[in-house]
Amino acid sequence: MSELSQGTAVLLMDFQPGIIGALPNNDKLVATAADVLARARAAGLPVIFIRVAFRPGHPEISNRNQMFSAIKKAGRMQLTDPASEVDPRLAPLDSEFVVIKHRVGAFYGTELQPILSALDVDTLVLLGVATGGVVLSTVRAAADQDYRLLVVRDGCADADPQIHETLMDKVFPRQAQVVSAADLPF
Repeated sequence: MSELSQGTAVLLMDFQPGIIGALPNNDKLVATAADVLARARAAGLPVIFIRVAFRPGHPEISNRNQMFSAIKKAGRMQLTDPASEVDPRLAPLDSEFVVIKHRVGAFYGTELQPILSALDVDTLVLLGVATGGVVLSTVRAAADQDYRLLVVRDGCADADPQIHETLMDKVFPRQAQVVSAADLPF
């Protein structure tokens, strides 16, 4: 793999106990993310955490939203809920951005784009859960905005391994470079 541009940022998306807790082998996934996080910090790359969370009562969720209305009904993933925090094994530093989102993708309705512009980012390294959720939505949105993309295969997971493999092997390569954590050039 060639070297990354000076404008590279790492996005760790939805690494939250309320999301990764249901995944088998989540300790291995978090260990991979922690390794990439440590290497990114050592290389001086900006790291941006993405988390899904809602205000009390979930006013951001329409009852028409099939995916999130169940979260609203269950009263889950509120801003102060420990299940919605970034996993403590990946604790953000005070100097790192934590972007709150209310939908699947990292860009929609968030401050992510202005942050990336302010940091002069042109390349994104993506890790996240679920592959068929935040990773897919963010790859599509970022590609439409002309970002160079690297998706870390072993830094992503999905409850359905077949969805993960299909996206990594067939879909993402159309818009992103799919790499292993070990192959990242930092």
